Amino acid sequence: MNRLVKFVLLAAVLTLISAAPALAQDTGAAGSEAANPWVFTKYFGVGLTVIGAAYGIGRLASSAYEGMSRQPEVAGNIQTAMIIAAALIEGFTFFALLICMLF
Repeated sequence: MNRLVKFVLLAAVLTLISAAPALAQDTGAAGSEAANPWVFTKYFGVGLTVIGAAYGIGRLASSAYEGMSRQPEVAGNIQTAMIIAAALIEGFTFFALLICMLF
């Protein structure tokens, strides 16, 4: 298995293991950030979202630059497609961050 897949699976297992004790704690004062049992999960989701987006854009740029170096005559088309794809990835990332922060 790929190292990234192993890392993601390990992170998911650790999240599931740590969620049960966090949900079993007493809530304390209502409305406080420290009393919210989903705080760890929320920020962990934000971290995974940012890491995933950075990995995706990095792979996109790497492949685009490799394609441009192999065929310089189509570099303009590749660059345009790369910018559009990167914008779509960032748009999805902002949406995922919004969902993570709201819930």
